Amino acid sequence: MQKQAKLTVIVILLILGPFFDESSAQNNDRKFNLSFNINYTTTAKLYLNPKSSDEITRNNYMPLEKIVSPSLDIRYSITDEFILGLSTEYLKKTAIMPDLLVASPRGTMALEVEDGFKLIPVEISAYYLLPFSSETFKLYMGGGLAYYYGEQIRKFSDVEVSNLHRDFAYGIQFSIATDYMLTKFLSMRGEMKFRDPEFEVTSQYNRKSIVYQDQTIFITQNSFISKINVDGITFTFGLAFHF
Repeated sequence: MQKQAKLTVIVILLILGPFFDESSAQNNDRKFNLSFNINYTTTAKLYLNPKSSDEITRNNYMPLEKIVSPSLDIRYSITDEFILGLSTEYLKKTAIMPDLLVASPRGTMALEVEDGFKLIPVEISAYYLLPFSSETFKLYMGGGLAYYYGEQIRKFSDVEVSNLHRDFAYGIQFSIATDYMLTKFLSMRGEMKFRDPEFEVTSQYNRKSIVYQDQTIFITQNSFISKINVDGITFTFGLAFHF
């Protein structure tokens, strides 16, 4: 992941470097900017049996892809070149899993369930405005610390799960970002972010049995542990207001 991020930055710098004027990397005396964004995260993984003694079962995961989420980002320019940022986001993604095993009078059967996760990252970042930026086009490199709060989602029939225990995940993130100034007060923002949050969740079903297709289905598993890993690249598109 780190090698991929470094290679991406080098390529972008080599391509864009000759096109910008080194003499004009100013923030026009506007110290704050607030952006409203839509994010696209390429992939995530939901591990359904991360504590299994069997390696194949332990490493088996449910893929979750094409995650669209809103985010909010506020930044403050300490100097013309250095900016501090605070951002938060709301990710939610589910998919249908066809093989939850339950007990019925006719024996063990598999049910389709909606499985997935919610995740709220809170990220503190420092950005450097690259010297070949211009008044119209600004290019940043940044990175920082992140705190992740998440939970698992599982639903079928009228059964849901509640989270008994969740890990609070911490990590680092790295990004490259651009602002294209439409006016002195408004810009279009694009960003590419690399991060890898991972945490475990202990969940419990809210019911012990249900009636499904005229059968009484018993949920024999009292509680279970899952692991969530959001390992994809995040692309951000938004509008930033400068004031």
